[in-house]
Amino acid sequence: MLYWSIGRKVGQLKMKRKQRIHIAIDGPAGAGKSTVAKHIAERLSILHLDTGAMYRAMALKALRLGIEPGDAEHVLPLLPRTEITVENKNGIQHTYLDGEDVSVLIRTPEVAKGASDIGVIPEVRIKLAESQRQFAQEHDVIMDGREIGSFVLPDAPYKFYVTASAEERARRRLAELREKGLGMDKTLQSLQEEILARDHTDSTRAFAPLVRVPEAVLIDTTDMSIDDAVNEVLRCIIAGE
Repeated sequence: MLYWSIGRKVGQLKMKRKQRIHIAIDGPAGAGKSTVAKHIAERLSILHLDTGAMYRAMALKALRLGIEPGDAEHVLPLLPRTEITVENKNGIQHTYLDGEDVSVLIRTPEVAKGASDIGVIPEVRIKLAESQRQFAQEHDVIMDGREIGSFVLPDAPYKFYVTASAEERARRRLAELREKGLGMDKTLQSLQEEILARDHTDSTRAFAPLVRVPEAVLIDTTDMSIDDAVNEVLRCIIAGE
């Protein structure tokens, strides 16, 4: 009944507003926002854009060239000759770096840290935000990242801030790495320290920092299942105008 109601609601909104349906989800690393967004996209038959993957791709390019992702002096010259695109294939987002599918290659701890470091550079955020806004103009989309509701899609009618405790986020990350056979040198403590460091970097950067805008609904997933979190977001959308 819930999914039928939200589907009807979205249809009504499209007819009434005569504009794209945009849902913004922000939050720190490992909170589950991408997973929640992916499930909601499936339920509503709209597209999901994981913007963090785009920053990871940019960081991957820098690392491949021996450039520290946070080194603006050497990163900026890469921007005009870098193409980062996303494509949805059977409900799965594929991220392309200069035509190469790097969807798997960007899911390492090193690239994750690089994404946070490179995201501090304003010009990088501006370039990628332009691509993200263009994507939103062409599609009904649920978009997750760090500053979607505040910077990328400030006019999105539905905004959420998905978070969880640092310990729980580290536990999830460790399980994910182990499942993929990665990060065997990582411990729960080391991952928690990395997550807290990334939180600090993301929330204190001068340009477009991680922030919960006042109108964003807080979803704390620490003690929630994915289904519970998804249902909570859907209920909020149903209750909205």
